[in-house]
Amino acid sequence: MTSTTQLPPKDVGTAYLFWLASFVLVCGLQHFYLGKIARGVIWILTAGLFGIGTIIDLFTLAGQTREVNRLRAAGIQ
Repeated sequence: MTSTTQLPPKDVGTAYLFWLASFVLVCGLQHFYLGKIARGVIWILTAGLFGIGTIIDLFTLAGQTREVNRLRAAGIQ
């Protein structure tokens, strides 16, 4: 059964806020926010892929958020 209810879009600013919290609290919060649970768990277990993945996220998080929003708007995610 599919739902026709459209999910609200994710906010890039909120995603970056979770990314920033990764340095103080727990790595990977931004991935949980975007619904990427497996990636979030990997980030927690590896400290953001030893910090390298966290730095890469700085440059790719806006695109990741847009992709999640595109999939949500299409009803895929």
